[in-house]
Parts: sequence; structure tokens; C-alpha cells
Amino acid sequence: MTDDLIGTQTPAQRITDPEQAIEALERAVPGLADHHRPERAVIDWAVLEDGLGTALPDDFKRLAERYEAFAIGDFLLVGLPDPGMEHHRLRGIRGDLEGVLQDYWEAGMSIGLRPHPAPGGLLPWAESNEGDKFLWSTTGDSPEQWLVTIASRNGGWWHYEGGAVQFLAEYCNGTLDPWGLPPIDPEVTPC
Repeated sequence: MTDDLIGTQTPAQRITDPEQAIEALERAVPGLADHHRPERAVIDWAVLEDGLGTALPDDFKRLAERYEAFAIGDFLLVGLPDPGMEHHRLRGIRGDLEGVLQDYWEAGMSIGLRPHPAPGGLLPWAESNEGDKFLWSTTGDSPEQWLVTIASRNGGWWHYEGGAVQFLAEYCNGTLDPWGLPPIDPEVTPC
């Protein structure tokens, strides 16, 4: 198995409060707030979490309750569940796990990490239109401790020691080094 781990980036301060993480993302992507749901969505998280066999991070859940799926810069698609469509989203995640992520692992590009539900396995939460995958490495005592793992289309992998929403904010505002990802235009398009 090849070891294409580029490295790990650590935010200056990890944002642990989901609301603060979303505020940081809204500052980094000013047009995002224009696509705010009129009221907080009621998503049946049990369908997804029971179906995946794990809880999901609170920042991601809050983002989904506030926004529908969206693309940033016509590059990065953040797939979020919609109320009543949780089973559909679960099938999409399972398809990614059984298809694309398994292909990555079998090709030896997984730095030793396997797809979820393997211990510490990778769980997808976003993707780019160029084949980059944005995942969680499901390690730690709780989903709030999971690393964000970026699987670059060029074969390099790297970790980010913050939550998914904080990663999006820091990628869009230029705080983090994109390590193989293109600069991103912080313009949002609903999907």
C-alpha cells in the first residue's frame, strides 16, 4: 500500500461550537446566508446515524438543518440531507462507501485507512467536481474529534484537525494551505 500522506494541518484554534463554525463559514462565503432555509429543518438523524452505525458531527448536522445541499465556487459540492429524504442520502453515502472509497482503498491510496464501518474508517461528506473527496476519519471518542481527510484527485491525502464546517470556512477564506486543491471562489450555488 502506498503512503501518499502529504501531512496534517491544524487550525490556529479549533472551533468546537457548531454555531460559531457556521458563522465562520458565512463570513468566508458571504452569499451563503442568502440561501438560509426559512426555518430550521427537522432532519431524522436517526435514519442516517442508525444506517451508518455512528453518530455524525454536530457542526455538520447544524449546517444541514440550516442549509440545503450547495456548491462552493462551482467546485465543491456539500451534500446535505433534506427532511423526508434521509433514506436517499443514506443510499448515496453507502454508494460512495461501496464504490469510490473501496476503489481508493483497493488501489492502495488510502494511507492505511479503510472505508467506514472499519475502525477509524473513512466516511464521505463532500466531493469536488474534479474527483477530490472530503471525508471524515472516524477516529476518536466522538464525532466531534474526527479529522477531516482530503483525498486529492492527484493521489495525495492529507488531514485537517478541525471540523468539516471549519475546514470549509478556512478553505474559502484562504487560511489553510489547499495542498493540491485549487484556490476556491467563495461563491455559493444551491443544488
